[in-house]
Amino acid sequence: MSDPVFGLSITQMDNEPRPAIVTNMSIVGLVFTAPAADATEFPLNEPVLFYSSDDAKLAKMGKTGTGYNAVKLINQQLGQFQAAATIVGVRVTEGATPDETIVNLLGDINARTGMYALLNAGAELGITPRLICVPGYTSQLASSADANVIIAGLPTLLDRLLAVAVVDGPATDETAASAWRATIQSKRIIPVDVAAKVIDDVGDVVTVPASPAIIGIAVRRDHEFQGRPFHSWANQPVYGIVGPSRPLEFSILDGATEGQQLLSKNIGIIVRGESTDGALADGGFLYVGTDTCSEDTLWQFYNQVRGRDYIHLMFIKTLRFFLGRRNIDRGTIEDILATMKGGLRDIQATGDLLGFRVNFTRATNSPEQLRLGRFTVAFQAEEPPVLRYLGIQSARYRPALDALLDDLLTSLDA
Repeated sequence: MSDPVFGLSITQMDNEPRPAIVTNMSIVGLVFTAPAADATEFPLNEPVLFYSSDDAKLAKMGKTGTGYNAVKLINQQLGQFQAAATIVGVRVTEGATPDETIVNLLGDINARTGMYALLNAGAELGITPRLICVPGYTSQLASSADANVIIAGLPTLLDRLLAVAVVDGPATDETAASAWRATIQSKRIIPVDVAAKVIDDVGDVVTVPASPAIIGIAVRRDHEFQGRPFHSWANQPVYGIVGPSRPLEFSILDGATEGQQLLSKNIGIIVRGESTDGALADGGFLYVGTDTCSEDTLWQFYNQVRGRDYIHLMFIKTLRFFLGRRNIDRGTIEDILATMKGGLRDIQATGDLLGFRVNFTRATNSPEQLRLGRFTVAFQAEEPPVLRYLGIQSARYRPALDALLDDLLTSLDA
């Protein structure tokens, strides 16, 4: 429509900084077996969206395999005002042997089968899982391999999804757990050793992988902080279990215990409260674990890894609006800088960043790059480390005796 000869023209302007758009980091990606599942509801090697509280969906999953118990254990960890965890599930065929099942769970990245089917979740379901779990099959070593093949394949998947995975160790003893841990290196893999004992639907005590419980705690903790993933899951109660698969000696006062030795190797554990004077709680069961399997100490804490993913995704979702819509000029650059600073300022205001800096420098930009429609902005930010050690210095206080003498002398003189 052309402008009127006699009248008004209104043009809506859109050349300001953008409000930050954040991502849900608590979507669970669960890769599981379920031989009795309804094939229509849970087709093989296809991502399926459901909620952990959906009893009808769970009934269609069936109670055999690894899926049913995993969903139950995730659901039991949820906190107040949480109705359910959002899950993207991928069902695979349970093999005749553990090795066959592991191959099916691993799948093929090109065919997008097994755990790699989670890569299709964004396009098919409109959501991307960020907390990945392949319960029950991440500790076994194939006869011809030095490492578990699922764990070996996870880093590629996790980097593509910007996700982390909780993986189960052998759950037998410290020696086996240490040998298993030595085969893993990734800032996106969070190990846990000991399984969990639960009561099944007929009242029997059964042992199940602990990773779904830890994933459920992660969902609960994110919810407690309005979806912000900057906080550790350590020292949190594990609900719905009657105990760990084996008792771990653990004390917050003594490093020469099995639990502390596992933690020193970045392996998370589940411990009983009220076990010793150095217990973490007066009762129940607690998850203790702060680390990933990263060799880079800058990214050893999983809350910092997930926090940086949250920031990166915020920038991706927010700054993509500028692409193609704006030309490179002073106003565009200022708006992008203001958008980034505003998003980081909001995160810092909640205590999830210690500080940040955003800058645009000539050293990283040139006229030639600007002519090509390209420019570079740098940012630095510092996510808070988790408190995992508190030193207390205990000494005698001689001035108290001086005060006592002064008080006595004063009273006697009176």
